[in-house]
Amino acid sequence: MTSGMKNLQDRVAIVTGAGGGFGEGIAKLFAERGAKVVVADLRLEAAQGVAAAIRDAGGEAIAVLADVTQNASVGAMVAAAVEAYGRLDILVNNAGTTHKNRPMLEVDEATFDRVYQTNVKSIYLGAVHAVPQFRRQAAAGQSKGKGGVIINIASTAGVRPRPGLSWYNGSKGAAINLTKGMAVELAPEGIRVCAVNPVMGATGLIQDFLPGEDSEETRAKIVATIPMGRLSTALDIAKATAFLASDEAEFITGVALEVDGGRCI
Repeated sequence: MTSGMKNLQDRVAIVTGAGGGFGEGIAKLFAERGAKVVVADLRLEAAQGVAAAIRDAGGEAIAVLADVTQNASVGAMVAAAVEAYGRLDILVNNAGTTHKNRPMLEVDEATFDRVYQTNVKSIYLGAVHAVPQFRRQAAAGQSKGKGGVIINIASTAGVRPRPGLSWYNGSKGAAINLTKGMAVELAPEGIRVCAVNPVMGATGLIQDFLPGEDSEETRAKIVATIPMGRLSTALDIAKATAFLASDEAEFITGVALEVDGGRCI
């Protein structure tokens, strides 16, 4: 156990892209803190592995195959959560992708489309299916005074763009702006929307984020830009996400919390 805290006790949470990286860390910490977790990923076997690990540790979790760029798939994901656990309290839009660090005009159109569908359209589709579920629960008196929470895993790239990642940077800028717009619009209903901005971490995407090859020397150049002197970890991001999802953050909405060791200062 990372903590004795149970600040997500009996909350039902979907975490997308939870078959590895930040998403896996978020799903596991949520379960440790008492949440019932839907581990959603495009790679079903990876999602099943994470869900099994959660159950083996005494938590509650199911695995769901989900393509966050497809309307029907996102709808089925939300339906699976409600079918399994009777409700939905938290949606973490973590699934994301990037293009290889390279000059902007060397990124082809198909890659550009994939980045924006995964990083931006997924937030739209998540809202299309999660917000009506939050509203149904509120109308039925099942919201426990809370309208629901959406957390978008954005990036410091949306605040301090790095060269060679122009289109990715833009997608994360969109995620941050969407977070703020959604937060203002949904606040009267008690639905909170927040973002977390990780600095680069050692996830499966790091080889694409880095300029050139993934080597100790290249990583050292990135670490040199982070005042606290290291990359982010999945646990760093999970702790911030768990806080924003909990009642401890009940009056916090529209924030894009930088979890970056001082990178954006």
